[in-house]
Amino acid sequence: MLKANEAATMDVAQIMSDMGGRARAAARPLAIASSDQKNKALLAMAEALEARVPEILAANEEDLERGRANVLSAALMDRLMLDEKRIAGIASGIRSIAALEDPVGSVIAEWERPNGLQIERVRTPLGVIGVIYESRPNVTADAGALCLKAGNAVILRGGSDSVDSSSAIHACLVEGLEAAGLPADAIQRVPVTDRAAVGEMLAGLQGNVDVIVPRGGRGLVERVKRDARVPVFAHLEGICHLYIDGSANLDMAREIAVNAKMRRTGICGAAETLLVDRAAAETHLVPILTALAEAGCAIRADNEVRKLYPQAATATEEDWRTEYLDAIISVRLVDGVGGAIEHIETYSSHHTEAIVAEEAHAVERFFNEIDSAILLHNASTQFADGGEFGMGAEIGIATGKMHARGPVGVEQLTSFKYRVRGNGQTRPS
Repeated sequence: MLKANEAATMDVAQIMSDMGGRARAAARPLAIASSDQKNKALLAMAEALEARVPEILAANEEDLERGRANVLSAALMDRLMLDEKRIAGIASGIRSIAALEDPVGSVIAEWERPNGLQIERVRTPLGVIGVIYESRPNVTADAGALCLKAGNAVILRGGSDSVDSSSAIHACLVEGLEAAGLPADAIQRVPVTDRAAVGEMLAGLQGNVDVIVPRGGRGLVERVKRDARVPVFAHLEGICHLYIDGSANLDMAREIAVNAKMRRTGICGAAETLLVDRAAAETHLVPILTALAEAGCAIRADNEVRKLYPQAATATEEDWRTEYLDAIISVRLVDGVGGAIEHIETYSSHHTEAIVAEEAHAVERFFNEIDSAILLHNASTQFADGGEFGMGAEIGIATGKMHARGPVGVEQLTSFKYRVRGNGQTRPS
């Protein structure tokens, strides 16, 4: 691995080219590594994280100090902050990934042709994955572990805000790789903060990067989608909606609304817009908004809502298109599930939407007509997370429709190939 002082003396393009070549070389033994070997590395990574808590917290404090000096937003500071509980959660997530079934080599489908050919579709690693992220040191561990489990090499480019935390976590990942006899180059971290490194990754590192995964703000994701010369798994933003149907249980709706918005306001699965059925306005609206306000949420609403809840600020057209990542929510009354669907399809980023309802027809219509990656019934939007889906962790949420959609876990980090077995068949002229 490159040392920081070595990196400083080298040209960024040379650094990145070198990393790409070493990642491609590491990808070959990873693709055929046994499940036991990969799991041994993952478990050793988790143990290293737990053993190095003081060092990780000290590194994180350096990042937090810079964040305070740079006046980072509350949402970014929350994403950046680590404590013992969060580090324990990262280690637990890696152990969960180790416990997952290895996707590599699994047979997705098999069939026999009339001529006797036996055909199998089999999962294979993607190869080399580039992950570009901001202010999320946990992504260092999540992405490294998921890529390893799926047999991929990975190049991690974290933001300058989290450079010390990511470096400390990365050291634990390398320790785990070495403990299992796997190449340390399987999980590399870009050692420079120069933005030119991102451009090199987006260009594909001379064909050595197979997929790019961005995790960060709109500016980062827009740049990646615009400039990448390789496939991208990404979502632009998380404008997530919560719809309260007229048939909803009030206590359930109130609890879900507060959790969906306020559990963690800075994550992409936080609800940003609350839609309430006009049929429930007199019974449900004020209790739900009161609970949100008591939890510290600022409310922006249309004029119809403000007549019933005058404490709300007036919502503008821009509010319906805004991912706040903060303790703010926009609120509108709609005409039943049809009105909710119309609003969501107009303003949604197609990330996550939820309905609270007891009426089965409303739920089925919501599920069938909304084209978002994740849909929930009677549950908080904050469950839009690979760990909560049983994937151990996720490398991101994809809202595109090609290859991966929703939480990107180990299966989504594989491709497939066909294995065809014959006994002398030739194709007729």
